Amino acid sequence: WCPSFIALSLHPTVFQQQQQSRCPASNQGATHLTSNTMAEQNRTQTVLTTAASQPGDIQSRTTAEPQGRGRPSAKVQEVAYKLTMCLVYIAVSSGLIRFNKHMMQKDIFPFSLTLCAIQMFVSTLLCGILYKFFPLMFPSMDTVSEQRVELVWWFLPIGACFAVMLFGSNQAYLYCNVTVLQFMKEANVMIVFLFSCAVGLQAMNRVRVALIIWVIIGSTVSVSGDLHFSLVGIAFQAVSQVAECTRMVLGEIVLNGRKLDPLTYTAFVAPTCLVVLLCANIAGWNSAVLPAAMAQWHLLLANACVAFTLNVLVATVIKELSAVGFVLTGLTKDIVLVVLSCMFFGEPITTMQCAAFIITIAGVGMWSLMKLAPDSPPVRLLESILCTPSRTRYETQALIGGKIV
Repeated sequence: WCPSFIALSLHPTVFQQQQQSRCPASNQGATHLTSNTMAEQNRTQTVLTTAASQPGDIQSRTTAEPQGRGRPSAKVQEVAYKLTMCLVYIAVSSGLIRFNKHMMQKDIFPFSLTLCAIQMFVSTLLCGILYKFFPLMFPSMDTVSEQRVELVWWFLPIGACFAVMLFGSNQAYLYCNVTVLQFMKEANVMIVFLFSCAVGLQAMNRVRVALIIWVIIGSTVSVSGDLHFSLVGIAFQAVSQVAECTRMVLGEIVLNGRKLDPLTYTAFVAPTCLVVLLCANIAGWNSAVLPAAMAQWHLLLANACVAFTLNVLVATVIKELSAVGFVLTGLTKDIVLVVLSCMFFGEPITTMQCAAFIITIAGVGMWSLMKLAPDSPPVRLLESILCTPSRTRYETQALIGGKIV
């Protein structure tokens, strides 16, 4: 307010009113006062002209600056939002994994196909209810109304992969403990990269091949060192991971290319996955499903609600961080799950498994550093050791749906 007050006090009318209230002491003082008045008027015109030539008035600019200083920048808010989504995803995903492991016990509900179908049925039902009463939560639903037939062809493979992933991961809980399955999931980031290379979204070089071999060897050693090794459980988990990585790559293309919000994405993928799972349930129906479902209906309902929350979070994280970022967030979740499983659920882990897990995490960390900071000294050192030629922009970034990720 100070510059505005000075400019106002220097205005000729205000200045003349101030001078009329004063008594001139002498003619010499009056002459001196007149000359000062002319000088002040000239300065006043200059100040007012300058103020008028600027966009907005001086007062609005001077008062706006202090208010903006205390607010976080848009970049900080965006980072905080993404970090919060990652933390919530880690917590909900870890909880659902332990919940599914509990549900798959033989004396509770050991029917993975039916469990997955119930989860997708509740997700479809909740999406329909939310869209009926809160349509504003689906902002992209109206924009894709004319593309629904085209989107169905995208969501058919996504739903099929989702169904295979759910069945394989839940079935693996019957044969392996959570710790071993999380060891295997460390290879997901490499599987996603290989699929991206297959469709032309990424480029291969020596450093990436070395890191892929590094992570695969670490994951293999950590899994093979299990005290209760089960080849059947490993096979179910391997099929589940391939389906999950395929779903993530396709999901990223649809989310970013079609500009879908997470709830709209879930509203499309849940019924598609449900149809696939219903066909599988009909083909392999077990008469013991209904009595077990009647006895455990409250756990099934709670499990399905947690699964719906996780489906929305998965779409949100993929949209915000890309498929690779989602996998890296999942690796953090795997570390948390391994630690919690050993500390609170008594799942055994050998020294060799622990060492192999650390080696695998180091390889994934180097991969993340290569993606986030390709010019960092560790990455440059590894490139020089492997005699890798200089990178091009295409080798360090991927273009998906017109967006650099």
